[in-house]
Amino acid sequence: MPYLFFAPVFLYLLFLDFIPLLNELYLSFTSTSLLSPQKSTWVGLDNYRDLFRTSEFLNSIWITAIYTVACVVLAIGIGLGAALLLDSPFAGRGVARTLVTLPWAAPPVAVALIFAWIYNAQYGVFNFMQRLMGFDAFENWLDTPHRALTAILITTIWQIFPFSSVVILAALQGVPKELREAAVIDGAGRFATFRAVVWPTILPTMMILGLFVTIWSLRRFDLIWLLTQGGPIGATNTLVIELYRKAFVYRDLGAGAAVGMVGLSIALVITTIHYRLSRRFEAEGGR
Repeated sequence: MPYLFFAPVFLYLLFLDFIPLLNELYLSFTSTSLLSPQKSTWVGLDNYRDLFRTSEFLNSIWITAIYTVACVVLAIGIGLGAALLLDSPFAGRGVARTLVTLPWAAPPVAVALIFAWIYNAQYGVFNFMQRLMGFDAFENWLDTPHRALTAILITTIWQIFPFSSVVILAALQGVPKELREAAVIDGAGRFATFRAVVWPTILPTMMILGLFVTIWSLRRFDLIWLLTQGGPIGATNTLVIELYRKAFVYRDLGAGAAVGMVGLSIALVITTIHYRLSRRFEAEGGR
């Protein structure tokens, strides 16, 4: 009976995850064109060697690292601040909790269209507000190499920080009120109470949240492609954009699969580190 219940999940993972992953691994060692995918030529590690010899691929790794770290730090940091505010009693707290989730619920295509208009050099709200403050702002941030990644990050964090705030808020609800009251009675201020009582309680949730945001940032495609398509001049060219470009623009499935396997390896390393840190945290009793 246990195997019968497990069979649907096993078949799902086998046919929709494991077999396609093995196929991608095989493709990464071949020269395969999108125009004739049934014809493959074994090339061994040539695709990987070619990738690491090109400045575009190395730049995509660097851009991915910057984008991922910024998303994790800022989305979780802003989410923590928002969650702490929403956890405090004030008039209209229920409405505020509902409104803060709206960016997360918005479709990425709609978000991309809205922010493409916001960043418009002539008619965008962003530059209009800068001109009101006395700045000479007539640039489209999405077309400026040194500002495009910042624009992408602003858009991404605006959409994903509500998810972090909701998850952290749920963790804050699980902090025992007795511990908080005991800390206050002992003379602890808000910061000391947060550090000694609240933070150790919500830290496991924060670690899981950090892993999720990291993986999602590594694989995010829609917002970046819709806003900049990896440009200008590769300023927002992440690994996922590079994979799409190799496989479906240049029609080189082998090179695209190799990029995908590099991205998967990075995700596996991050997951392994998270697992080890979680085990150490549990072994130390949450200290």
